[in-house]
Amino acid sequence: VALECAGFLKGIGLDVTVMVRSILLRGFDQGMAERIGEYMAAEGIKFIRPCVPLSIEQIEEGTPGKLRVTANHNGETIVEEYNTVLLAIGRAPNTKGIGLEKIGVTINSKNGKIPVRNEQTNMPHIYGVGDILDGLPELTPVAIQAGVLLAQRLYANSTIQCDYTNVPTTVFTPIEYGCVGLSEENAIAKHGETNIEVFHTNFTPLEWTVPKRGSNAGYVKIVCLIPENNKIVGFHYLGPSAGEVTQAFATALKLGATKADLDATIGIHPTCAEVATTLTVTKRSGASTKQKGC
Repeated sequence: VALECAGFLKGIGLDVTVMVRSILLRGFDQGMAERIGEYMAAEGIKFIRPCVPLSIEQIEEGTPGKLRVTANHNGETIVEEYNTVLLAIGRAPNTKGIGLEKIGVTINSKNGKIPVRNEQTNMPHIYGVGDILDGLPELTPVAIQAGVLLAQRLYANSTIQCDYTNVPTTVFTPIEYGCVGLSEENAIAKHGETNIEVFHTNFTPLEWTVPKRGSNAGYVKIVCLIPENNKIVGFHYLGPSAGEVTQAFATALKLGATKADLDATIGIHPTCAEVATTLTVTKRSGASTKQKGC
């Protein structure tokens, strides 16, 4: 949310500074996150990292007024002045003080979330869906799907469970990021570096060529599991219409698509998504991924 807000505020002509506690886009592929940060910085958004705000003081009233922010940056105290401060520091589940402890529902003491199995808590007659569930994606479509399927199991004799694997998502930053499956880091941690092959490439969207915007800023990578015939376990896309592109690839991952399946797919020209069907450069090779032409 922080980077999305920074992007649209910059887009309407405001000067924007982002104070980052540690990493960008926690929980996402960090290689992709850094590319987004670099793109946004090139667009004129200022990043201060690592940085932890310590206090905010109003020094001028009015609209917009002025605020003084004192922060810790690399162990030193810095002072910055802004018209507006937006806190995008995440949310906490509202599970305390509503009686769950009294009826015996288990709550993770570290994060306040509720462990479940197939949406069922440790109390057989109590269920949960949505962002309060421990270790599951915090996405509205996921909650909707889980809720519908739970209702069907409870009242319509269904047995279909919500599949929380390979859930697609998109971050609507100035250059959009869509992904489904494992990040490169998580794939290596889960399967071992020698079992993972990463195919990747840069690209320039056709509509960006005339205004000379962001040459080779687009980027696609797929994370493959070598022992399983290069089965695709992660898809990552940086470029226009990321949600539209990623939605289709989510189905491919659900069906167990391999690198060979992508290679056998004929791309639609000229599109951004077609570059995923012609990937030849591996990250392991160290070869350049820069492209010439559309």
